[in-house]
Order: sequence, then structure tokens, then C-alpha cells
Amino acid sequence: MNINGREIGGTNPVYIVAEMSANHNQEFDKAVELVHAAKKAGADAVKLQTYTPDTITLDSNKEDFLIGEGTLWSGRRLHELYAEASTPWEWMPRLIDVAHELAIDMFSSPFDPTAVDFLETIDVPAYKIASFEIVDTPLIEYVAGKGKPMIMSTGMATLSEIEDAVTAALRGGAEQISLLKCCSAYPAPMSE
Repeated sequence: MNINGREIGGTNPVYIVAEMSANHNQEFDKAVELVHAAKKAGADAVKLQTYTPDTITLDSNKEDFLIGEGTLWSGRRLHELYAEASTPWEWMPRLIDVAHELAIDMFSSPFDPTAVDFLETIDVPAYKIASFEIVDTPLIEYVAGKGKPMIMSTGMATLSEIEDAVTAALRGGAEQISLLKCCSAYPAPMSE
């Protein structure tokens, strides 16, 4: 795989990706600090998540839209949590500029086609498919059609679902696909 001119895999050095996620706490300056920290720590890339609360869930108080017991967020509404965790889209072009200045790659996990369309406007060099989205084969096929490297997390998938995802990526035209085995529990228990 080649991301932004960097050969990845085989005998090449490991390509380290730092996940920003919601660690910016809705503060742009904190997001910039995190990009700098990733570079200082030796990361090759920073990965964002691109969604809005309305594109990822419904604004509902019904049980299916409340977080169950056993996490830091027990009892909270998904819509509320995603609003707090999302990276504002208007930040992303400026964060890409910061990443370019630091010579670190920045790409994202899109959660729907509108996110893919937006990410194309800021020319991300690759896409990451989140483990939760590996069953969204129309999204995978749409991302693949953009002709950029794809990294897909398989932490929540069965072998059959992984095969379907790879088939969708190939059908969409993907030529560079990497599969990751990731833990998909947040926060992950130490045993995992």
C-alpha cells in the first residue's frame, strides 16, 4: 500500500497512525496540539472521524438510542454523545494544513457518503473504514470508487462480513486494501 507517497507493508518501516477521535474535547487548539503531539511521538499519520450526530444516529430517547450499562457513558443518549465526540467539519481543512506543515499525513473514517464527499474536497490521501461500518457495503463501495488506499478494521466482523467488505471494495475499484484486527470495545478492558 502507498499512502501519500509512503510505501507501507512488506519490509518497509511500520506506518504509525495516531487516532484523534474525540480527544480534542471540542477545542480546536487542543486538536492542533494533538496533531503536534502525534508528530512529536513519531506517528506517520493522524486519523479523524467524519460524521455529524444527525448522520450517524437519530435524536431519540428510546431505549435503542441510549447507551447501555457498563461504560463511562451509561444511560446517555447516542445523539448527545456523538455531538460531543464529533470533529467539526469546518476544522478539518485547517487541521489538514497543520498536518501538511508538520509533514504528517491526515485521513479519516467516513460514516456516510456525505462525509466521503466532504473528505474528497479536502483531498485526504486515504480512507479508514471503522469496524462498526464494515457491514455497510454500499459505503465501502462508494469509498473504493474514490481510488484511494483503504484501511478496514475488522474488530466487530465475522469472516463472512470481512469477505463481503473486501468484495465490495474490489467491486468499487479499490486497488489498495489493508485489513486490521482491532479491539472494538470503548474503553477496552485491559484483558482485550
